Amino acid sequence: MHLLLHPAWPLLLGATLTFRALRRALCRLPLPAHVRSDPLRTWRWHNLLVSFTHSIVSGIWALLCIWQTPEMLVEIETAWSLSGYLLVCFSAGYFIHDTVDIVLSKQTRASWEYLVHHVMAMGAFFSGIFWKSFVGGGVLTLLVEVSNIFLTLRMMMKINNAQHLLLYRINKYVNLVMYFLFRLAPQVYLTKFFLQYAGERTLGTFLLVILLMLDLMILIYFSRLLRSDFCPERAPSRQHKDKFLTE
Repeated sequence: MHLLLHPAWPLLLGATLTFRALRRALCRLPLPAHVRSDPLRTWRWHNLLVSFTHSIVSGIWALLCIWQTPEMLVEIETAWSLSGYLLVCFSAGYFIHDTVDIVLSKQTRASWEYLVHHVMAMGAFFSGIFWKSFVGGGVLTLLVEVSNIFLTLRMMMKINNAQHLLLYRINKYVNLVMYFLFRLAPQVYLTKFFLQYAGERTLGTFLLVILLMLDLMILIYFSRLLRSDFCPERAPSRQHKDKFLTE
């Protein structure tokens, strides 16, 4: 089947437009006073609200996919389910939307790390979407969205200058546990799989390169998280107030 005529394109377009419509709807919600006073904080707040919604839906969806099709934990390349396939399309649509949102909002320089991440994630997801291979691997990578629920909540509280709240202090420990369980652990498992098996195949080699780059980014983010929440005296001062990936 010709790639341009692939039936996945309507799914990707529908998912992208869904997140665009969601953003418009969320923009109608009232803003916290500390956020409302700054246009950049306002954009970041709306952007994170969409990310928060995506994390909740995708994280729960990924857990349900694995519960319904547990062979995805073992047959990473060949395991397939309609629910898992739709989840990968749904999340790819989010990454497309967020990339467009960052570019159109002229936040490319401040958010370049997110753009790099999104391009790599979309490159990996497209192998499952267009060739229907490694859908199980895509679902496993989306377990990270369970961790992102708490990570995004943390970022939203920081933007709102609410680090003094009890909820922030509780969330930072929950966030650390979730980071280990749903971000670091799946990445280690997938990296081990691709190093042992998929690296021998052309597509597997391509995905392995992406995975190793994501591993590096995740470790960098983890070090930032530890410095910011648990060793604040060692955290470097932010030189650019518009940096999107907050410490």
